[in-house]
Amino acid sequence: MSTTGPVLLPAEAAPIRGQAGCPRCGGLGYAVGVRATNAFAELCSCVEACPRCQGLGRVAVERDGILVTGRCRCQQLPDRIALFNYARIPARHAESTFGTFSRGALQKGDENTARAMTGVLRWKGDFFPHKAQGLVLHGPVGRGKTHLLVALLRDLIFEHGVAARYVEFSRLLGELKEGYDHGQGDSQLLSELADIPILAIDELGKGRVTDWELTVIDEIVNRRYNGMRCTLGATNYAPQPATGVREVNLATVDASRQTLGDRVGDRVFSRISQMCAFIEVGGPDMRPRMGN
Repeated sequence: MSTTGPVLLPAEAAPIRGQAGCPRCGGLGYAVGVRATNAFAELCSCVEACPRCQGLGRVAVERDGILVTGRCRCQQLPDRIALFNYARIPARHAESTFGTFSRGALQKGDENTARAMTGVLRWKGDFFPHKAQGLVLHGPVGRGKTHLLVALLRDLIFEHGVAARYVEFSRLLGELKEGYDHGQGDSQLLSELADIPILAIDELGKGRVTDWELTVIDEIVNRRYNGMRCTLGATNYAPQPATGVREVNLATVDASRQTLGDRVGDRVFSRISQMCAFIEVGGPDMRPRMGN
């Protein structure tokens, strides 16, 4: 998905914003809630109609004596709201931002957690559209990796206007199987995930590690690697090459010894290592105090 067309940016027309102090949006101009199983954003009621286009979304400007009609700059925020809704962020993380992470997770003594957030913010500060290098967050369960991943995705959409998708790997496998049950192939969905400018893959390495599952992740990662697309991820496994340890039972000691290479295969791990920087998210388990 992309924005719906070129946006004219006349110098005297500014993007629309919310009203400062609005209790619903805090001046952002949009509010995020939940619709079905996903986070859903909508334009806040505090946003007034654009005085330039009177809310129609199109303006006419004169350039070199020629009258040109195009989309008004006021459509920038609605476009980015549409991109956010297209990303399919899970409902549980509708309120996951860097602000909520900082307030709920960073307590005195959580140096590892603070270091992880600083690293993610530094990566975001260096981001520019069409940037090829991605980012993978890794660490034990409950450390806030998904929270940080969603916060980053949210800011990239609203600050840069880039199209993005969030997928939880096990859920993706379920969607593909549902398609097979209805006589549909997987090419359309996999192509969409391969081509989207930013793809966030949560629970990277999760699954039964069957040949089919390895083929799915291989196709997505390899196509994004060749297309120089920005890929984000979160995983419970250490970002190291395969060791050969097999996960026979989740309760065994061997399960904790597996690496990301063991879970996705040498070829995919090699690609991810070239495509992405790795940031460890440590510290205490946050779920008891954050609720996600």
